[in-house]
Amino acid sequence: MIGGNALQLRLQLARGDFALDVDLGLPGSGISVLFGPSGSGKTSVLRCVAGLERAASGRVQVGQAVWQDAGKGIFLPPWQRDLGYVFQEASLFAHLDVEQNLAFGLKRSVTPGGAQALQHAIKLLGIGHLLRRETGQLSGGERQRVAIARALATRPRLLLLDEPLAALDLARRQEILPWLEKMRDELRLPMLYVTHSADELVRLADHLVVLDHGRVKAAGPATRVLSSIENPAIVGDEAGVVLRGTVARRDAPWHLAQVVFDGGALWVRDTGLDLGRAVRLRVLARDVSLTTQVPQGTSIQNHIHGHIEAVVDDVHPSQALVRVRCGADVIVARVTRRALDALELSVGAPVWAQVKSVAVIE
Repeated sequence: MIGGNALQLRLQLARGDFALDVDLGLPGSGISVLFGPSGSGKTSVLRCVAGLERAASGRVQVGQAVWQDAGKGIFLPPWQRDLGYVFQEASLFAHLDVEQNLAFGLKRSVTPGGAQALQHAIKLLGIGHLLRRETGQLSGGERQRVAIARALATRPRLLLLDEPLAALDLARRQEILPWLEKMRDELRLPMLYVTHSADELVRLADHLVVLDHGRVKAAGPATRVLSSIENPAIVGDEAGVVLRGTVARRDAPWHLAQVVFDGGALWVRDTGLDLGRAVRLRVLARDVSLTTQVPQGTSIQNHIHGHIEAVVDDVHPSQALVRVRCGADVIVARVTRRALDALELSVGAPVWAQVKSVAVIE
């Protein structure tokens, strides 16, 4: 039995030399990120869910609502699917101001309460001061926030976002990411979010689906998928893990805050986060070193005890990725093969992970 707005997707689509073949169960709230290189099938999945593409063999179900079932001949057109779609380009009407563009979104609402939903979206996305603006006067980030609010005005059961930040420069992306995080945390609404940006992935994903050549390479809670080194979602300099913790204390004289998680604690820069606040931390493998003894006389402030759970080859033969189990959490380190041999490190060995740098990503 599928409850709430949980998603069940079984899609097969052949187009030229590309074939999509996925079978996914996704949670009914939060952001499920579809991640992978260009041509991996991310947008094809979104278009099939929206009914813009018709999978030859497929099933699309949101909660108890069946939008497609090829075996039973069911295929609802896009306008009958209770969803919102945000594209790379905001696609606002140039002849209408912001308020009129938002009012247009209400016309697509198939459930009552659209006006109230729109007002909530305006407040949630911080666009109340833009209502009288002409769309040509908006920045790229403002245009996308208006487009998202317009999609939310329909009170959708599902929100699809197809690389909504791809057309924005770095400054505008950094401007809109906090609003997307706020939307994720405050709305009990499932969202499918397409991106090939590692930064967007680690900041936004609750659930992660990694696609490659139309197939699912990995899927599951984002923290678990990102900690895999046998089948890594992100390779190279961006490889690492995301930890979920709570701000526990401050060291005011040194402008530091301590975040505790199941496997230990890490000191980070104090940016004014409230005590008790839940945060995500990003720890890159390149910023972690290993030692077999309790660290002493070192400038590195973060030391976490654990044991080696796995060792695999990295992208260059001189290096390896090492997964260290710390309680219920893991940390990944990139070390040279020579260091592994010199320290006689292998699976099961106790180690201290020295974390040189930590990024607070929310």
